[in-house]
Amino acid sequence: MAKLYFKYGAMGSSKTAQALITKYNYEENDMSVWLIKPSADTRDGVGTIRSRIGLQAQCEVISPEVDIYARFLGSQIRRSNVIIVDECQFLTPRQIEQLRAIVNEQNIPVLCFGLRTDFQTKLFPGSRRLMELADCIEEIKTMCDCGAKATVNARISDGYIVTEGAQVVLGGNDCYIAMCHRCYVNGIREHKKVKLHGQP
Repeated sequence: MAKLYFKYGAMGSSKTAQALITKYNYEENDMSVWLIKPSADTRDGVGTIRSRIGLQAQCEVISPEVDIYARFLGSQIRRSNVIIVDECQFLTPRQIEQLRAIVNEQNIPVLCFGLRTDFQTKLFPGSRRLMELADCIEEIKTMCDCGAKATVNARISDGYIVTEGAQVVLGGNDCYIAMCHRCYVNGIREHKKVKLHGQP
């Protein structure tokens, strides 16, 4: 029986790498993969998914108005053995419901990789719907600089943690760092300077 999976983790937890490795594993077994990402994710260019460790693959870009279920049924991709979604937090709740319908009605597994919460520790709308609908929810763990498990995607500007602004601001190690909640709160309270990974 096919399932809807939500595999989430903080920034830097290798979610995209795991998505691409999963794609490779399916294809190595002669299975067809429909690899998709939301149009909001423009960091690696149109139609490309790229991990920090250098893995990359071509994908289909899904804009917010696309009916994923109709798109799946209306083309050759309906022969796919699995659907893999990167940056799934940017899908609309309705699109998550469409993925759920594909699992239920077409018996195709759907694996969604992405963030659970934003820089203010609030759920993304797409992630919230996945938390409500997914059969399997799995955390991909990463560490805070202090050694504790990181759960917060802290947005950094001029060396300090940002607590206000738009929910979606694209970036990687240039403006985000994964932190445990204690370091996140202490960093805000004490107005600590934060060093981003890979920055001098």
